[in-house]
Order: sequence, then C-alpha cells, then structure tokens
Amino acid sequence: MPKVTLVKGDGIGPEIAEAAVFVIDALGLPIEWEERPAGAAAIPEFGAPLPPSTIESIRANRFALKGPLHTPVGGGYKSANVALRQELELFANIRPVRSFEGVETPFRGVDLVVVRENTQGLYSGIEFHTDIRKTSAQAVALITRPASERVIRFAFEHARATQRKKVTLVHKANILKFTSGMFLEIGREIATQYPDIQFEDRIIDAMAMALVMKPQTFELIVTTNLFGDILSDLTAGLVGGLGLAPSANIGEEVGLFEAVHGTAPDIAGKGIANPSALILSGAMMLRRLGHAVEAQRVRKAVQKTLRERKVLTPDLGGSAKTMEYAKAIVANFEA
Repeated sequence: MPKVTLVKGDGIGPEIAEAAVFVIDALGLPIEWEERPAGAAAIPEFGAPLPPSTIESIRANRFALKGPLHTPVGGGYKSANVALRQELELFANIRPVRSFEGVETPFRGVDLVVVRENTQGLYSGIEFHTDIRKTSAQAVALITRPASERVIRFAFEHARATQRKKVTLVHKANILKFTSGMFLEIGREIATQYPDIQFEDRIIDAMAMALVMKPQTFELIVTTNLFGDILSDLTAGLVGGLGLAPSANIGEEVGLFEAVHGTAPDIAGKGIANPSALILSGAMMLRRLGHAVEAQRVRKAVQKTLRERKVLTPDLGGSAKTMEYAKAIVANFEA
C-alpha cells in the first residue's frame, strides 16, 4: 500500500486537506496517509516551521499532498515552502490552468501549463548590501547550465507526455544577456531534439501582454524562477484565480503536490473554504502515482460540479460548506 505524506498546513489548510482526502479516499484506492506538521502550526512543538521528521517522511514516501503554510514574520524563520523545495531538490514547478464552465471570467478556452525552474534565478537567496550604511543592495540571479537543461528538458518531456504540441520559452535575453541569454540558448539547443514539438521564445513583458490578449494560443510555458512565479499567478487569474489552480513541485525522487493560495486566516475555521485547488493537485498526484483513470474521474467531477453551479463555496458564488462541496464532487464521479 503506497504511503503519501499529508501536510495539512495552516489557516484553512486543515479544512481543505480534509476535503481533498475525502475525495481521494472515495475512489477506493489503496493509499495510506501519513500526517506530518509544517508551517506556523509546527513551531510551538518543534521550534521551527519545518521539522526534520516531515522532510524525512516526504523523502521516504516520495509523494506528499500539502495545504498552504504560513511563515511568521520575524523570529528568524525561513519559509517552509522554500525550504521544502531546497531540501527535496524540487527543481520543476508545474502549474496547469484550464477554463471551467460555470466560472465567470473574461476568457474562454484556456488550457496551458507553466513549468517554472524552482531552485535558482533571483530566488537563490544571494543578496547583500553594497555599502556599510546599507543605502544600496544587490541580488544575484543565479542561472546554471545543468539546472536550465534539467528543467527545459523536463518541460519538453511533459509536453510530449500530455500531448501538447508547442513549448514557449519566456526570457529577457535582450537585456539580461548572460543569465536569460544562456537560458534561451539552452532552450534552443534542446528544442532541436524534439522535432515533434513546436518551439518559440517570447520576451517576458511581451508574453504578459499576449497572455491577456490571446491566452488560447499557448500550450506549455517554460521559464526561470521569478518570471514563472509571476506568470503562473497571472495564468491562474485567467481561469478564476488561485482557488482553482493546482500545482506540483517535482524532483528526481520526490513529488510535492500543493495548493498555491494562501492560508486565508479571515475565514479559517468557518468551514467555507474552496478546496478545489488542493483536490485538483491531488488529481495530479494520482496521475503521477499511476492512477490516470482515477485522476481523470476527479477532474471531470470537479468540472461537472462547477458547471452545474448547484453546490458551490461562497467564493464561487454559492453558500455551501467546504465538505458539502467535496461531497458534491464525489456524487459527480463517473463510473
């Protein structure tokens, strides 16, 4: 029986995690959940937001489902989300977005994936003051050939595995000639090894404009850490927001599947949070576990529930509780 580490998280995390586990368990798969703490909830007992036992559990089980985490401001605490990516070498962040019938947005027919390099760039943590009075500072955007090759090749393989015919590499090589320039150069080299997939590159600012003018023309976007962080939230906005946006962080050995929205402390404990993002992240996890049919059942049930608009949480225009919405999804499972 496969084990999956369950990190419920902070704020609304426990509520949406309960809903996601309920939906996945209703499939009847032999999955054993191993709950481990992280985030602000772990600090009173462990003195840190990311206990070593949680990392060990994820590393041993190789799969984890995680709710949102809160890192307190001050106190010297490092972000548990960043620490997880670094400790487990989760080099690729995958953020699929797809339009949902029943969710009102200005856009229709969006179906794309953002693959973000997850370990380097301006998020490498290399920054410092340049004078003793701290009147100026610098940050270093670290880009290496091995990390770039790894994530770009991963993007092409993901495109091929999911029957996507075009990869768009996003950069700022016209200005950042050494960092973005190298990322683009490597992308062009790797693209020649995938003749079945169309390749193009776009400058980041032009790409942001194109995504709000004609998002339907893009299938898979691969880019560096900062650009990917921005574009993945932008694309989530095209289909209804972060509450409907699943996410996966993938490494050589481990897959961490999570909701990327916040902890929403203003509604925590009220039982009205939208669990869609974590449920859909769970579907991504099921696919990677080899349960593609069951993953599709979950996705179709979420789509049907949103399309029917009978049972929806308040953020989606309804009045249902979190678990009522989860039960509606299970009721919409196809045989």
